[in-house]
Amino acid sequence: MNWMGNLQQLGRSLMLPTITLPVAAILLRLGTLPWQEAGLPRIGEILLLLGGSIFTYLPLIFAVGVALGLTESAGIAGMSALIGHYMFSESLQRYLGESFQLGVPGGILIGLIAAVIYHRVKHVQLPESIQFFGGPRLVPLFMGLAIFLLVLLTLEIGPLLENGMQALTDFILGLGGFGTFLYGIIHRLLVPSGLHHVFNNFFWFQLGAYEPQGVPVFGDLPRFFAGDPSAGIYMAGLYPIMMFALPAIALAIIQEAREDLKPKIRTTFLTAAFACFLTGVTEPIEFAFLFVAPYLFVVHALLSGLAMWIAYALDIHHGFSYSAGAIDYLINLHLAKNGLLLLPIGLAYGLVYYGLFRWAIRRFRLPTPGREEGSQLEEWAGDIPYRSPLILQALGGKENIKNIEACITRLRLTLVNDRQMDIAALKHLGAAGVIRLGGGNVQVVFGTYSELIREEIIKARGKDIQQVMFSSPMQGRMIPLEEVPDKIFAGKLVGNGVAFLPEKGELVAPVSGRIMHLYPTLHALGIETEQGLQVLLHIGIDTAGLQGKYFTSHVKEGDQVEAGQLLIRFNLQKVKNNCKSLATPMLITNVEAVKSWSFAPFKAVKKGQASVMSVVLKNAEAGGGKAHG
Repeated sequence: MNWMGNLQQLGRSLMLPTITLPVAAILLRLGTLPWQEAGLPRIGEILLLLGGSIFTYLPLIFAVGVALGLTESAGIAGMSALIGHYMFSESLQRYLGESFQLGVPGGILIGLIAAVIYHRVKHVQLPESIQFFGGPRLVPLFMGLAIFLLVLLTLEIGPLLENGMQALTDFILGLGGFGTFLYGIIHRLLVPSGLHHVFNNFFWFQLGAYEPQGVPVFGDLPRFFAGDPSAGIYMAGLYPIMMFALPAIALAIIQEAREDLKPKIRTTFLTAAFACFLTGVTEPIEFAFLFVAPYLFVVHALLSGLAMWIAYALDIHHGFSYSAGAIDYLINLHLAKNGLLLLPIGLAYGLVYYGLFRWAIRRFRLPTPGREEGSQLEEWAGDIPYRSPLILQALGGKENIKNIEACITRLRLTLVNDRQMDIAALKHLGAAGVIRLGGGNVQVVFGTYSELIREEIIKARGKDIQQVMFSSPMQGRMIPLEEVPDKIFAGKLVGNGVAFLPEKGELVAPVSGRIMHLYPTLHALGIETEQGLQVLLHIGIDTAGLQGKYFTSHVKEGDQVEAGQLLIRFNLQKVKNNCKSLATPMLITNVEAVKSWSFAPFKAVKKGQASVMSVVLKNAEAGGGKAHG
């Protein structure tokens, strides 16, 4: 894995420890309620103590969280990080004093060391007599040695490191409003790659120091909750963007959708807007325009930086435990300074974004969701188990996947060869876009169902099944078999499968196999796959009577064909004028050989597009059927 892949995985692992922060914020807010007046002063004290303890042990939480996140939740790695951080911090306090703190970066470093050791030794085989201590059980031993060396190194360079960190902090804070402007731009531009978690970590958990009770607190976020009046400048400006600007984009997308698609788009994007407003989860909205208009994303980044600068110029200090949504805004408002000013700023931003995006969508005819047939935002819920095997195939098959993870809106993958991905098929299956990070590291944006898709793909990878994948035999629109205007095909009396409404007069092989039958009228043919499936392709309805007049075959019986190979050309317009329908069924006639079926969404497809249908086979073989006119 290259450095970009490592950063991608680190970014995801940093999300795990931050899940504890909303708990701290809620407990601290509850602790400020008037318990004294209710005669329960101890309740408030306990709540404040519980919330504050999370921030006190935040470096330790990050050490364990990073170790777990980088080792697929290996308990031995988490335990080793816990022990390692305790040894490390106790040693430094004794020899360098309590004033020396590496804070959250120190915790991340300990977690990284534990993860690296785990991956290095988890497969180590010792002699049989001492194998009990082999493999993952070696991690605590090597962790102790690594911490010993790290302590020696830190004792030598610790003061220099502390001075260097202070100089960097003074420089960044000295940039004032311009520094927050640059932060806002970079933060937004890193969101598509998922690396903003790594970038934010320095600002939120290391930048600046505050000593409320003689114990130093580092980072804009912990300092804000500790009561530092200067904290919150790297969080406040995010509220107008997440609570107002991005929901306004969702409303603009809804208004510019086609009338026939608007009900579905309205449901999807009102949900996304509401989630963004409440919780600050932005990706479902941002990815809706990132891939179709990346220049708009650059404008969005610049405006995000400007919001940070405006908040700084107006001396607004506000913070959050998770993200800049309305929930965090209200819970933490009592700690904010000039926090109410964020509301008029946000309303102004909402109006600017709404007008800008409606104008841009119209002016440049942007294909945002709902503007064209085949919008990727469909109802996923019950469809995931059936679509996931097709997604797995579009990713290059289970042999092409080294590692698969998921965050809120995307799959994070390390592939053997990212060129084996079929990006068109992935978009057909619901992906808003694909981000290549190099070295086989890719991200596929599937929205909030990404984690469920990951689970289904992992299940499919673990099964030893025989699966046959079908590509589209023509360019046009895929439709359910039940929509074919013929009772025999629609009733699945010949076989089961799908159908296509062609836009061009070309039929290509959907699978590799042998041409087992070519009808004399050239309107239909049968292919037998290596696995014994018998596939019927039937061009149009009631086309046998044309006696092959408008058809030209490019294969003959007995030929071996590959998926995507041209089989038959036909005069689309003349066939259309002389038949009942152009609907072209693609059927498996020996349905008794099939255990289960999976279908991609029924919408526009390209000729040869992968993963439009897949079947899992039974062990038994069976015979086939014939076409009719």
